[in-house]
Amino acid sequence: MLLEKLNWRYATKKMDPAKTVSDDKVERIVEAARLAPTSSGLQPFEVYVVTNPEVREKIKAIAWNQAQITDGSHLLVFAAWDNYTADRINHMFDLVNEVRGFRNEGWENYRQMLLASYPQRDAQLNYEHAARQAYIAVGLSLAQAAFEEVDATPMEGFDPASLDAILGLGERGLRSVVIIPLGYRQPEGDWLVNLKKVRRPRDQFVTDVK
Repeated sequence: MLLEKLNWRYATKKMDPAKTVSDDKVERIVEAARLAPTSSGLQPFEVYVVTNPEVREKIKAIAWNQAQITDGSHLLVFAAWDNYTADRINHMFDLVNEVRGFRNEGWENYRQMLLASYPQRDAQLNYEHAARQAYIAVGLSLAQAAFEEVDATPMEGFDPASLDAILGLGERGLRSVVIIPLGYRQPEGDWLVNLKKVRRPRDQFVTDVK
């Protein structure tokens, strides 16, 4: 049951460097991100799966030396589009038409509406919108990781400009949003592992409007 797995997961502070997450588990965690819902179906982000030890050491150095980045076996980097362009919008609409095998007038009208608005907006506004879409995928990847009983710790504690330079994201029109080390918890040395999960109770979190 997913809720049981979500109760199992926590922000792992110490990962066991001797344990490796299997490729099939990583692929399912990434696939959860690929299947995430996004505004207008534009999928305005990409996921980098970083296993190269030297690259992860460089990332660790610009991420407060958080050990999970190198102790885990994989590092996911979620990178959002730096802007919405006509080419990017058209690519996704054309892909839909290709996969579905037909063109729909309402869908084409919607394409024109987006083309008339998104590319004209401020680039930072568009990046922030794209980054919010990436966060939806981050949540689903974390849920899938929990389902796989793989430890995953989402992090914003890094220098985005430096990370973008390390991975060459700018050249691809991308900007880093969140990183997620994947691995297996090492209870020894992890102060958080045995502490009870704390969340606000339902009556402080949910408002029922009937």
